[in-house]
Formats: sequence, structure tokens, C-alpha cells
Amino acid sequence: MDDLKALTQFNVIKLLSDARRLQIVRLLMEKPRTLTHLAAELDSYPAKIRHHLLKLESAGLVELTSTQIVGGVVEKYYQATARAYWINLAVVPRPDSTIVLFGSHDPALEQIAQKMREKKGAPALLALPVGSLDGLIALRQQICQVAGAHLLDASGADYNTSYVRHIFPGQAITLLTLAHRQQGLLVAPGNPRQVRGLADLARPDIRLVNRQPGAGTRVWLEQALAKRGLSLEDVRQSKPVAVTHRQVAAAIVEGRADVGVGVLAAATAFDLDFIPLFEERYDLVLPEEATDRPLLRPLIDYLQTSSCRQTIGSLGGYETTHTGEARLGV
Repeated sequence: MDDLKALTQFNVIKLLSDARRLQIVRLLMEKPRTLTHLAAELDSYPAKIRHHLLKLESAGLVELTSTQIVGGVVEKYYQATARAYWINLAVVPRPDSTIVLFGSHDPALEQIAQKMREKKGAPALLALPVGSLDGLIALRQQICQVAGAHLLDASGADYNTSYVRHIFPGQAITLLTLAHRQQGLLVAPGNPRQVRGLADLARPDIRLVNRQPGAGTRVWLEQALAKRGLSLEDVRQSKPVAVTHRQVAAAIVEGRADVGVGVLAAATAFDLDFIPLFEERYDLVLPEEATDRPLLRPLIDYLQTSSCRQTIGSLGGYETTHTGEARLGV
């Protein structure tokens, strides 16, 4: 069985050694796209893209998520599968030159990764959106060096602490504040469905685009619904689930859903209306002893700068007063 698994992984890595296929997977990680979209963005012929797409689909790296009739033509939307996010680690550069971060998706991390690329001699930052819980588990398994999380403790008084203590018993962990950010309901411009709050999610005419299990946003939503005597079973949900806040926004823009919970920065980027719900703290989680590693110092030092705070704040919906602050020995 182990030999078969290794052979399968080898075949997938071989499949992704084609630069065009890797481009397709990464585009479909960002949001669902059609064959036409992919061909236009990659400046290629649809027939060539279809060839690569079929191979990726057969390997379980992308999947058909929805279809729409546009001008009498059936448009098929494809999206990267959860497996693709984990396999993507196989093409990470040398571990001594790249900071690998698993965790919840955040637009600010994308901007920080871009700034790190622009810094001469700085390590690259690769942030893979697998959800807060899976990020912490990956950190414990030493698959990554940093995890990103925003898990509200059951008490409702703090973020991440109880989860970190449970997953890393007896180990000193540092929580490094990325920022406080606004989350709320994303709806189409003008709010045509007249969504006012969480209670409206139970309406039969409302389709929610949800996040994947283990995502901090989904954990919050499940807790918030429970306080109102509701559960996700009471909510009409569109498919597939969204792995990132951008995918939540894209589902609404493309008419596949009416509402989703996401950050204000995603609503702003996609020109959607935003109904505020709560503010939360997003932390970078790492072993305390790792804070002095040469690989991680450039990232930690950059978080302390006014330039970083300005970059994050420019996205909208972020409060950066505490950006870079560390809580040691959690």
C-alpha cells in the first residue's frame, strides 16, 4: 500500500512538472474558472487547456463545480480540490529558502508574500489556505514552519489560545498578531435579497456559500448559528465550499450564491456590499524556539514595521495597532 501511495504521489508530481498545468491549478486555487477563462488568462487555445484540464481532473486535483448557460452555451466552472493544496507543497522550493505557512486564508498574507518577494535576500513566503485547524495540525506535524489561525475559543473571550494548548500540550508556542480584521456578510451590490443578518441565512430563498470544515470562519458561523437555535442543516448551501475569502466573493459575483461570510477586504476587492458582523484577531502561530531562526526573522521583523501596517491597512477592514505583537509561551 505504501509503495502504491508513493507511486501515486510521484505521478502527481510528474503531472505538475508541466508549467502550464501548475499554472492552471494555481489559478483554480484562487477561484472557479471556465475553460474560456483559463485560455484567455494563459494566452492559449481552449483545446490545449482542455487537454491539461482533463489530466488534472483525472488526478483528482481539479473538479467540475457548476455549469451555467451563457448565450446558449454551457459554461463549465472548475475549481482546485482540497488535495491540490496539499500536493502543492511538493513543488515548494528548498525549505531553507521558503517560509511555508499553512492555515486560514487572509488577503493580507498575500500582500505580505508579495512584499517579501520584492525584498532582496528575503525568503519567499508560501501561504497555503487549508483552514485554521488543519494549519495548526500541519504545524504540529512539522509540515510547515508557521500556521495562520483565527479560531474563537468556546468561551468567546479569546482567539486560538485553547486550540493551541490542546494541539501542542506542554510545548511553548508563540502567537504573533497579524491584525484584527472585520468579517461580515458579503452580498451582491444593492443587497437585492435584502439580507439583514444571520437569521436570514435560514430563509429558503437564500443560498450560502460556506467555507470548508475546519476554517475559522466556518467555526465562528457554526457557533453563531447555534446561539440562535440554528445549525448549518437549516441553511441552504451552494456547492462547492469556498477555500478562500476570494472564492466566497467570486461565488456571489458569479451568481452561484447569494451570501457568504468573509472579510471586508474581499468585499472591497470584488465591489460587493458588506454587512458587518464581528471583528477578530488573526494570529501567526509558531514554536517559541523558532522565533530566532534565520529563515523566519525577516518575516517577524517585517511585521514590526510601519510599512507592513500600511500595506495591510490599505486593503480595508484591518486594524493594525497590534500587528507584530507577540504572546510568548502560550
